Formats: sequence, C-alpha cells, structure tokens
Amino acid sequence: MADSTPSKSRIYILDDEIVTVRRLVQALTKDGYEVEGFISAGEAMARIAGLPPEVLVTDVRLNDADGMEILQRVTMLAPRTKVILMTGYAAVDHAVQAMKAGAFHYLAKPFKLEELRNTISDALRYHPDKADHAAFTDPGQVDRFAGIIGRAPAMREIFKTIRQIAPLNCNVLIQGESGTGKELVARALHSVSDRAQHPFIPFNCGAFSEDLVANELFGHEKGAFTGAVSTKLGLLEAAQGGTVFLDEVGEMPIPMQIKLLRVIQERTLLRVGGVAPVSINVRLIAATNRDIEKMIAAGEFRQDLFYRLKVVMINIPPLRKRPEDIPLLVEHFVTLIATQFGKPVPEIGADFLGVLSSYTFPGNVRELQNIVERAVALSREPALTAGDLPQDILLADNQPAVPEKNSPHLKTMEQEHITEVYRRTGFNQTETARLLGISRTTLWRRLKELGLFSER
Repeated sequence: MADSTPSKSRIYILDDEIVTVRRLVQALTKDGYEVEGFISAGEAMARIAGLPPEVLVTDVRLNDADGMEILQRVTMLAPRTKVILMTGYAAVDHAVQAMKAGAFHYLAKPFKLEELRNTISDALRYHPDKADHAAFTDPGQVDRFAGIIGRAPAMREIFKTIRQIAPLNCNVLIQGESGTGKELVARALHSVSDRAQHPFIPFNCGAFSEDLVANELFGHEKGAFTGAVSTKLGLLEAAQGGTVFLDEVGEMPIPMQIKLLRVIQERTLLRVGGVAPVSINVRLIAATNRDIEKMIAAGEFRQDLFYRLKVVMINIPPLRKRPEDIPLLVEHFVTLIATQFGKPVPEIGADFLGVLSSYTFPGNVRELQNIVERAVALSREPALTAGDLPQDILLADNQPAVPEKNSPHLKTMEQEHITEVYRRTGFNQTETARLLGISRTTLWRRLKELGLFSER
C-alpha cells in the first residue's frame, strides 16, 4: 500500500556564514520542514539541479556568487522554486533588481525568525497559476480568491472590490482588527494587478522611531549622518513599479505623515540628506486596526493624509462576524499545517469544530491558525477532538457568544481570555501576543486598556 503521509516541504538555506546556516536549518527543521544548508553556491546549485526545493533562502552576496546570478540559474533549473533573498540594508538596491527578475521576497538583515517563517509560509501558499485562475473567476461564486478564504457575504464583497480596483492606480486603506488578514488582502490586490511582476514591500509603521521610518521609507545619501557610508535606497524607491504596504499606518508619527503626504502629492521623494528629488511610481496600500477618524478628531492623524490614503476603503470583518467561514479556515489550516509538519492530515471532529464555531476569537484568523497549529502538533490521534483544544478555549465555549463588539459582556470575555493566556505564559508579552494572534504593540495597548499593565 502506498504511503499516504504527505511529504514535507523542502527548504534550502544558502549563506557563506556557517553560523547563520546552522541556526536557520535548526529552527526550520523544528518547524517541520525538510531543510538543507549550504555555504557554497556551487554545492547548492548542484543539489537544486538534482532535487529542487519549494523554497530557496539565499544571501544576496556570497563568496562565490551573487543574488542575481543565483536567481537566474534557479529560474532556469527549477522555475517553480520560490527564492527568498536575505540582504543587509546597504544592499537593498541589489535585492530590488533580483525581485524584479522574479525573486519571491527579500528580508533585510537583521530580521526576526518569525519574519522568515511568515515569508516561507506565504511562498508555500502562493501558486501563480491558481492565483491567475482565481483572478478571472467570478468572485461571487467562490470561497477562495487570490489566497483569501471566505464564503461570508462580506468576504465575497471584498473579493468583488479587489477585482474592481486591482487594475486601477489608486491608493487603498484597509481597516480591520488585528489578525483579520489585512496584509493578505493587500497581497491579493497586488497579485491580480498590473504591478504583480514588480515588488510587493510591506513596512510596519509602528515598529520604528520617526528617524528610522524616514530612513527606511526614503533612504539616505552617503554622508547624510554618522555611519552613512554609502547611498541607501528607501523602500518607496526600491518598490518602483510595485506596491508598498504600510501596515499600522495609524502609528506613524505626525512629522512623517506630513512627509508621506508630500510624496503622494508630488510623486517624488528626497532621501535623507539629499537635495535632488527622486521620482517614484508605486501604489500605496495602507492598513490600520485603529479608528482613524477618532484619531483625526484627537489631532493624532492628519485628515488630508487620511483622504489621500482612502481613495478606496476596504473593511475586513472580524472572524466573530463571519462564523460561516470558520469551517473553511479550519480545514485549510489543518491541511496546510499537517503537510508542513510532515504528518498525516487528521480528520476534523464535530466537537472540535463545534467549539471553535462558537468561540469569539479576540485574535481573529491569526488566533485560529495558532490554535489549529497547536492541536495538529500535539495530537496523536487520526482525528482532532475538543480535547485537543486549550483549556481556556473550552471554558470560553461554555459562555454564550455575544455578537456585539462593544457589549460589556464581550469585553469581559476578552479581558478574561487575555488574562488567562497572559497568566499561562508566565506574563510573557511576546508569547501571549503570539498565542492570541495579535502584534505585541496591540497586546500592550489592550493590557493598558484592560488595566492589566501599568507603566512604572
């Protein structure tokens, strides 16, 4: 009888720093991938010629090759292999050339391991042939569109909107709670647009100080400040012809909002320390989980920038507002995660699905994915049951679901759930945010709002 166990996704790591190779191989192997590491481009290419991986993660600059050479050779030898580039900030312009030539994505060193994991996951999910087919399928009749899953009326309306505005060169603002899939919608917009062959570059506006935001978005000239030993392209310039995704745009400092507004109006930018305007051709897609109109009233966000960004606005409903999508998402994540772990895909028990279908998901789709990942990882049975779910989820299932977002009861449930997860992790904010499926910044804000965290 043939073995029905799904094969593990094959990942190759190429870097001339052996410590980096060992660290990434060890981490990704623990994630369930079949991983091989190389410190020589020659050895890596010989292996790729005989057994191509699904994903190649390679440094842009190697002792015996460079990123463009590697990309060109991989494209010829293994056209279905997605190439993820690792690069120092000073080599962003080199990486952009490679992305235009077909690289899937690039990560600027130093990057967090979670960033690499998410990028690999995106690469494994992305199938151009399927995406192209989905783009020309009537979105009102499908429950999957350009990588997004949903059959709820609100989601089908989003599919329709994406299809309508993808060919247009207009800015888009995506609103939704943390974990609803704002970046997924942004990537879908990019993938079915005329810009799909150019870079898609995400940037988290809440992760940097004002000076670093300017440096990352606009770049700098050689000698602009101490340590600026060479000219660096900013992300807006690096994305020429493509899309820049400004996540958590509500966290952008006011002075940077003014500079961004000028870029949108003039379609040019000045690098830090520069005097010559640089023309740019990018589409801006911004996202926020905050109420921008309330921020405008409080003087925390510029109204003129808001109107420039929200030429079209897409509102993503929280998962509790579209429970009919939960079975689809559970089936998708179970199959995806079991395959990544190299485990047989388990059946989904009615009690397992029943508990999840009545849960309110403060962390939305991202939290659902984390819950399913835990269940698949720990289960040793051929079917997932309610016993594979965390205790706090089972306890929450005994309470009636309250559909209204701002109801006192729902806020109490949310506080109890966050408190329980926070306590269970030993009050570790990073791990709590991961389990809830929200960013650490959002968790910190929730803890303050709920009185669970105080600044000393």
